[in-house]
Amino acid sequence: MSATRDVLDDIFVERRAQDEKWGEQNHDPAWWMVILMEEVGEVARAIFEGDEVGYVAELVQVAAVAVAALESYDRSEDAW
Repeated sequence: MSATRDVLDDIFVERRAQDEKWGEQNHDPAWWMVILMEEVGEVARAIFEGDEVGYVAELVQVAAVAVAALESYDRSEDAW
């Protein structure tokens, strides 16, 4: 259980860092997919480069971007 909590803490910290860097982001679902796929590509690059630290960091970013997309969706009155 503590490992899961640590992972969720990492995602929360990354979400706060994203908000500090970019401010509140409100995009349509297609743009969120572009952002998410760019992050997934960075996970793939870390795998192919054998970068274990980068792999973990990029997965946290993927999760944080997915959370940001959900937050944006929740704020939107006409997400679709």
